[in-house]
Amino acid sequence: DDTISFLDVRTWKITKSMSFKYEVNEITWNPTGELFLMTTGLGTVEVIDLESHRCLLSVPTNTGSVYCINFDRSGRYFAVGGADALVGIFDACEFACLRTFDRSESPVRTLSLSFDGTFIASGSEEHTLDISHVETGEMVHQIQGKGASNSIAFHPNKMVLAFAGDEKNRHGHDEGSVGLFLLPQMAP
Repeated sequence: DDTISFLDVRTWKITKSMSFKYEVNEITWNPTGELFLMTTGLGTVEVIDLESHRCLLSVPTNTGSVYCINFDRSGRYFAVGGADALVGIFDACEFACLRTFDRSESPVRTLSLSFDGTFIASGSEEHTLDISHVETGEMVHQIQGKGASNSIAFHPNKMVLAFAGDEKNRHGHDEGSVGLFLLPQMAP
C-alpha cells in the first residue's frame, strides 16, 4: 500500500493519512489549491477529495505508470509523463487530452511548464532534455546531459530551466549534476 500523509508543520504531527492499494508516484495541487491530484501506477491521474478521501475523478493519461505531473501557473494546462515515454498536455478544466509528444524512447521521469505556459521541458532516462512548444508540439531545443534526468523546473518568471540528473564520475561512482539553461529569445 502507498500512503500519503499530511503534516502540520507547527506541531510536526500527521493530521491526515490516506492509503491506496496501488502505486502513487507524485502529488500536487492545482494552482488555486482547490484540487489535489496524484499520479498512479494505474496510468491515471486521480483527483482526490481531501475531506472524504474519495476519488472524485480518475483520468486515464498513459498506458503505464504516470510518474510526473505539472501545472502551468495560469491553471490552463497540466502535463503528465510516464512509463510509456509519452508527455501529455491536458486541459485543466475539462481534463481532456489536448496533445501528446512522443520524442522520448524511455520513461519520462520529470517535466515542467514555463511560467507563461508556452514551453514544456521533459526529462527521461535518456541523456537529453527536450523543450517543446506547448501549442504546436514543435521541439524548440534539446539539452544534452550526461545522465538520466531526476528533476527539472522552470524559473517562476524567467525563461530559465534548472535541471538535475544522474551522472557517473570517472571512477564509475554515482555523482549527480545540476545545471541551468537560459532559453534563447524565441517567438511562440
